[in-house]
Amino acid sequence: MRHPVTVPRARDLGIAIGPLSPGPTNSLVDVPGVGVGHATVWRDEPDPPEGRGVARTGVTVVDPGGDPFRNPVPFGSAVLNGAGEMTGLTTGREWGLLESPIALTSTMQLGRVYDAVCELMLERDDLIAEDVVIPAVGECDDSFLNDVRRMQVDKEDVRAAMASAAAAVGSPVAPTEGAVGSGTGMACLGWKGGIGTSSRRLSSGHTVGVLLMANFGEAGRLTVDGVPVGRTLQSPQRTAVPGPAGSCIVVVGTDAPVDAAGCERLARRAGLGLARTGSTAHHGSGEIFAAFATGLRAARGEAPAGSPLPGRRLDDLFAAVVDATEESVLNAMLQSPTVVGRRGHTVYGLPADDVVRVLRDAGRLA
Repeated sequence: MRHPVTVPRARDLGIAIGPLSPGPTNSLVDVPGVGVGHATVWRDEPDPPEGRGVARTGVTVVDPGGDPFRNPVPFGSAVLNGAGEMTGLTTGREWGLLESPIALTSTMQLGRVYDAVCELMLERDDLIAEDVVIPAVGECDDSFLNDVRRMQVDKEDVRAAMASAAAAVGSPVAPTEGAVGSGTGMACLGWKGGIGTSSRRLSSGHTVGVLLMANFGEAGRLTVDGVPVGRTLQSPQRTAVPGPAGSCIVVVGTDAPVDAAGCERLARRAGLGLARTGSTAHHGSGEIFAAFATGLRAARGEAPAGSPLPGRRLDDLFAAVVDATEESVLNAMLQSPTVVGRRGHTVYGLPADDVVRVLRDAGRLA
């Protein structure tokens, strides 16, 4: 299950998306105060009552830092195709604030993760009993590899992911990507998908980071840095394959002084990054994007000090979101090994050597 240390990210192969430079870890944790954590649920047991079946799933948590309930951050969201779910978006759009960590998980586990986040936040803050919280929890369907007839995720998995995310704030290394946490059972563009992340540093000194759960698309449309790689690569023969609809949840974070309206605009740009990799937002796919900004954080019920960036000053952030989203998809795929799940269903890891060969033949790599 564990990734070998030699598994490359896109930049390890010379694939640098866009002109902006990444932060030191090229991940969402480059945004000051932000952490990312995972809890992976991987088991091979008999069906009940003897066991719990085959699990290839988990939980991934983005911690916006500090105490998001007492000191929420500006928040915005966008939906490209709505065949999916993320709780907290309605309240987030009304108030323009994020007041919880953002959790990602399997479709059939969303309610359990939502309950667990509520319980864990109640454990640490009595104020929540006086003023309720609606956590942000997003999902993608991992039922090709994961036995979703069993409730595979529990409160302790969510606790572990939240603790891991809090501990990762200020980390000098990128979070684990690929088949980990909520990305364990995901497939993307005909190959193994999962969690991917990337970041960009702006000339203003601010950082934009992206983390996504990639679970969408069909193999023939895979595009890498503008090259239609999917038309050339031949995936191994399989008796069954996951369908093209599957979803992608994208989380954008920045330390720039961006208000809720600006966050919504940042979130919307994630769709452009997905399109560059080959997404067409299939009918049955849920492309749901969320963005938060820590630069105008304020105490609960109080107006933030300072002014938000005016519209034209958002252009560099827009470009950063698009490029980092595209690179995050590639990282998610390149970091994911082949995974065998329920009933022997197999999703193969994207072969990095073959990707490099196609890019070299196209003149994109030396």
